[in-house]
Amino acid sequence: ICRGFDVTPSEATDHPQMTLGVMVASAGDLAVALKRGDALTLPALLPGVIYPICIARVLATGAAATSIKGLISC
Repeated sequence: ICRGFDVTPSEATDHPQMTLGVMVASAGDLAVALKRGDALTLPALLPGVIYPICIARVLATGAAATSIKGLISC
């Protein structure tokens, strides 16, 4: 992982690139949509931890964690 971007939660807009990981600055749940459209909630994420998951979108509903960063490869 060598690049990243700020994530703006959205119910309709995918990220510009599929993430290889995600990190949050404050603890909380994170609702995401995966590449094939499956939605799930990642409970109680901890700040500063890189979670290795490929996500297409962070959903606004259910996104209690804040300052979300999408991490991608070079």
